[in-house]
Amino acid sequence: MTTETADVTPTETDGSEVLETREWVDSLDYVLEKGGPNRAGRLLQQLALHARREAGVNLPFSATTPYQNTIPSRQQPPFPGSQEMERRIKSLVRWNALAMVVRANKIQEGIGGHISTFASAATLYEVAFNHFFHAQTESGDRDVVYFQGHAAPGIYSRAYLEGRISKEKLQDFRRELKPSGGLCSYPHPWLMPDFWEFPTVSMGLGPIQAIYHARFIKYLENRGLKQSTGGKVWAFLGDGEMDEPESLGSITLASREKLDNLIFVVNCNLQRLDGPVRGNGKIIQELEAIFRGAGWNVIKCIWGSDWDSLIQNDRDGLLVRRLGEVSDGQYQKYFVESGAYFRQNMFGTDPRLLKMVEHLSDEQLARMRLGGHDPIKVHAAYRAAVDHTGQPTIILAKTIKGYGLGEAGEGKNITHQQKKLNDDELQMFRSRFGIPIPDDELHNAPFYRPADDSPEIKYMQARRQQLGGYMPTRKVRAAALKSVPDTHFEEFHKGTDGREVSTTMVFVRLLAKLLRDPELGKLIVPIVPDEARTFGMEALFRQVGIYSSVGQNYEPVDMDTLLYYKEAKNGQILEEGITESGSMCSFIAAGTAYSNHGINTIPFFIYYSMFGFQRIGDLIWAAADMRCRGFLVGGTAGRTTLAGEGLQHQDGHSHVLALPVPNLLCYDPAFAYEIAIIIQDGIRRMYVNQESIFYYLTVGNEPLAMPGMSADINVREGVLKGLYRFKATTKTDAKLRAQLLGSGAIMFEVLKAQQILEEKYGIAADVWSVTSYKELYRNANDCERWNLLHPAEPARVPYVTQTLKDASGPFIAASDYMKVLPESLAKWVPGQLVSLGTDGFGRSENRAALRNFFEVDAKHIVLATLGALAREKKVGTDVVKRAIEELGINPEKANPAIS
Repeated sequence: MTTETADVTPTETDGSEVLETREWVDSLDYVLEKGGPNRAGRLLQQLALHARREAGVNLPFSATTPYQNTIPSRQQPPFPGSQEMERRIKSLVRWNALAMVVRANKIQEGIGGHISTFASAATLYEVAFNHFFHAQTESGDRDVVYFQGHAAPGIYSRAYLEGRISKEKLQDFRRELKPSGGLCSYPHPWLMPDFWEFPTVSMGLGPIQAIYHARFIKYLENRGLKQSTGGKVWAFLGDGEMDEPESLGSITLASREKLDNLIFVVNCNLQRLDGPVRGNGKIIQELEAIFRGAGWNVIKCIWGSDWDSLIQNDRDGLLVRRLGEVSDGQYQKYFVESGAYFRQNMFGTDPRLLKMVEHLSDEQLARMRLGGHDPIKVHAAYRAAVDHTGQPTIILAKTIKGYGLGEAGEGKNITHQQKKLNDDELQMFRSRFGIPIPDDELHNAPFYRPADDSPEIKYMQARRQQLGGYMPTRKVRAAALKSVPDTHFEEFHKGTDGREVSTTMVFVRLLAKLLRDPELGKLIVPIVPDEARTFGMEALFRQVGIYSSVGQNYEPVDMDTLLYYKEAKNGQILEEGITESGSMCSFIAAGTAYSNHGINTIPFFIYYSMFGFQRIGDLIWAAADMRCRGFLVGGTAGRTTLAGEGLQHQDGHSHVLALPVPNLLCYDPAFAYEIAIIIQDGIRRMYVNQESIFYYLTVGNEPLAMPGMSADINVREGVLKGLYRFKATTKTDAKLRAQLLGSGAIMFEVLKAQQILEEKYGIAADVWSVTSYKELYRNANDCERWNLLHPAEPARVPYVTQTLKDASGPFIAASDYMKVLPESLAKWVPGQLVSLGTDGFGRSENRAALRNFFEVDAKHIVLATLGALAREKKVGTDVVKRAIEELGINPEKANPAIS
């Protein structure tokens, strides 16, 4: 066949070719009838192989299938419910969702809200609510659903009809500070802890979390912590949302792990916020190619039942080819134009196409539904997805954004921003969906709910009862744990007797002990993004194994070594590869399992501290919103501890970036016993007391001699509250005094500075360990707020002020983090505060050179102390000048903050 005729349909060639094609098609129909689709598929593969081998015929590659429904009408299962009843219910949900947003914006201009997303997705949700979402299966498991954030009004509306949300709550949509409490804009478990489970705005976070959640469920099952019961993870997404890197970045994990418990439903309304998703292309075909190539089962739900007869009669594929030619931008134009326009521009390109639709009026053409608005087509797609095994499934459902809004915004570029409707538009919507509200009440967009004994409400309740209860609903399903024995931690209180160990080594040793606990150990989930050996965790490979859904089907190259790479189906370590985002999603899945699955799994996510908050801060914020529990452990922490790695890997700001997360506790410990105290108390607070908090803990890789814990009863309290005196001066008779505040890796520089100040300059300096600037900052602000609101009560004193009240002299704070961290406490420190930190870019050097460069080493701490005393007129400037020379400091060196 020549190039010119390769794409010509048989009807355009000579009669013999038409006859020949018909014979082949009839033969294929016979094979399908007698042998079924599997046999036909094998035959086609054999024919393609034969043609390639014998004649060099290479079929053109295509990652897509024709632009039609994956499930033909003859294969659709019967619809299990009452289509008419469900249509009426869906109309009520639509109306109240619209009324909620319209009313809110009538009351207060610009309060916001979204009408159009749910308008396009209503059928997708209603079919799932009525027939698929299991709140609890017979075996006690359940489905997990990530609702599209912008569709929140529709989910609230359904809950209102179910009697779970009051009319007053709906009236205060996006007005949460009302006395009765309103409804938050999007899914936020922190704000509605009994309702929402997963925050899905920012966009892109839902898909990646759903993937790792589905994998975590398999992890729980393979480790025997949960029985396999067939629950599904559903993620409802927007087609525009799929542009987010997180939406597509981990889809191969889902296919590699054969996550047939995962279903993506993409609402392909062809529009994002400003205009078409792919105006000059076809987003459904694009996503099909991506997901098919990644190994997913792809189900396209494009055309509604009105199209069935046309497509079935399209024996030569002329119509399907035309449907595939039209761009999404042009389809959007068809949605807003008349039936006559649709006829002329869609079908008028070929007389044979016009012939196909000559029996349809313009009005009928305009009303032809898309697949995502047809419950029969949606049900068929869902049923196929639920029944499919061996692969994750994505359903690409074509819809119209703002469906039902008519001239107010249906299918138009402005529809995402639609917040208001005038009286005529409300009347049109009311009439289209048959809502029994009289014209004289329409202006106020009143809510409507039938009586409890109405057929609609009874049907809704019956469907949800059969599926195990209401959704979404968030419950704390796990009982509190018992306290962890002190014996696990006592070893670390004693110090190392001069042996040098890093705080990372201390943490790994403690983690290994916890893993051996017969009760607690099985609940611990170590998570590493391909850095276990960096953090000295390879000993855990043999102890608990690396999780693999298929075990280890190869002999590792290091099999003969003690610490070989051991994968196992019941392995405990989640070795995620080079993905902080994926690792964080596993952390979230494990840290919320107490609610989602009734299992108190305790995640420890260990990673380069540089690649935490600056890289995955949005996911960390989502974890906070989700009331996640567990420990984030920033390894090789600090700007000057990671020798040789330079700018890209050196972290001097993660504790600053962690400040905004409200329920995150942050610690920068220097000593082994501090780590032990923090982790023990963290487990107690999160899993015994069940507080909705999680932890960020930084550990370093510099080997140092760990001191023992003082017998002072205030040490434990000080470690947890953020500050305690670690080492008092021995020069009690000195006239000059100073206070040195140290943290993490720089604590040992502070101790060196104490010795220099005492021995060389006769200055008595106490050393304080600041384990958490954030805890001190939070406590101080709490006190100030309370004092402001209770002026007649005795004033509360911040912990930092109270602890340092008897300390005299200037306060010199040195850490491996930005200066702003200690400076956040300046107003509450009872004296002059000088902050030393690591503002600026990193360098590839050794630790001593880096600390000199950033001016946080012992000599710069000494100089800062002398400078502070000079400003207080307690020493002369000549002393400071002489010290610069004696300490070998270059006063003309480059400013590290800007060099």
